[in-house]
Amino acid sequence: MLTVIFLFLFAGVAEIGGGYLIWLWLREGKPFYFGLIGGLSLALYGVIATFQSFPSFGRVYAAYGGVFIVLSVLWGWGIDRKTPDFYDILGAGICIIGVAVMLWGPRG
Repeated sequence: MLTVIFLFLFAGVAEIGGGYLIWLWLREGKPFYFGLIGGLSLALYGVIATFQSFPSFGRVYAAYGGVFIVLSVLWGWGIDRKTPDFYDILGAGICIIGVAVMLWGPRG
């Protein structure tokens, strides 16, 4: 279970960090290498996800979506200094519950 969580977090930082670097490059005029590093980070995210032990691509990527929502709220809070409000936190909590149901719900 720790490997699953680590992979979700590692992939999330690669995906959100990569997207953020590209955002800075294109929207805020940062140097080209921000975009290049961001693109490499996004490619790394795609590779990291393949190390998950779950057999279904769709289920893993749907679960990543929920994890990324939570990580995005945390990224905004920690990096962009935008404090999440009650509904940000509530929505992120609902997403994590959904991820847990998708990945570990009993199946026949």
